Amino acid sequence: MPELPAAAPPADLVSRHALPACDDVLYVPRFLDDAQATQAALMTELDWREEWITMFGRRVRVPRLCTWGGDAGIVYAYSRTVHRARGWGPGVESLRDELRERLGIRFNFVLGNLYRDGNDAMGWHADDEPELGEYPCIASLSFGAPRRFDLRARDDTKRRASLVLESGSLLLMWGRSQRRWQHALPRTRQTVGPRINLTFRTVEVAA
Repeated sequence: MPELPAAAPPADLVSRHALPACDDVLYVPRFLDDAQATQAALMTELDWREEWITMFGRRVRVPRLCTWGGDAGIVYAYSRTVHRARGWGPGVESLRDELRERLGIRFNFVLGNLYRDGNDAMGWHADDEPELGEYPCIASLSFGAPRRFDLRARDDTKRRASLVLESGSLLLMWGRSQRRWQHALPRTRQTVGPRINLTFRTVEVAA
C-alpha cells in the first residue's frame, strides 16, 4: 500500500469527527461562526452563473448555479468543462486562509454551488480528476439551508451512509475517500431555502 501524502487533517480532528462508516471522511458541525452573515456576503460577492456540462455525449444544464476561483492561472476541468481561476474574492480568500490555519492544508482552487431550492441537486460522482492527484483532499463548507448528503461505496458491498450538512459545517474528504466512495446531494420535496457550498481543493500544477 503506497504511503499517503501530507494533505490530511490533524489527527485530533480525525479522532473526534471521522465518520465511522466511511474511509477518510470527517464531518465537523459548527466549524465556522457567523455562517448566516457569510452566506449573505457570498451571495453578492461571487459571480453565480448557469453552467452546462457534457453527459453521455450531450450537453445538459447543471441543476444549480456555479462559480469558481483560485490562484491565478490554475485550470480545473470536469465533464469536459474547463474552469480557469483568476484570483480569489475577499470572503472566499478569508475562508481558504482559515482552512489552512486550522487544517494545515493549502488549497489553490475552489468550486462553489448555489442550491436555490430543493429542486437543485448534485448527482453521484467522485472528485477523482487526474489534476487533483492520486489522493485528493476536498474541504467542503456549507452555508444556509441544511441538506442531506449521501455516500455509497464504489465496490460491491452496497455500503451507504448519509448525513445532514448544516450551515457553518465542514465536510472533509481525503486519502482514499474518492477511490472508495461516490457522493451526491439529492433533490428533496421539502421546502428548503438556498444553500451555498464551497469545495476547496488542490489542483496539481505541472513543473
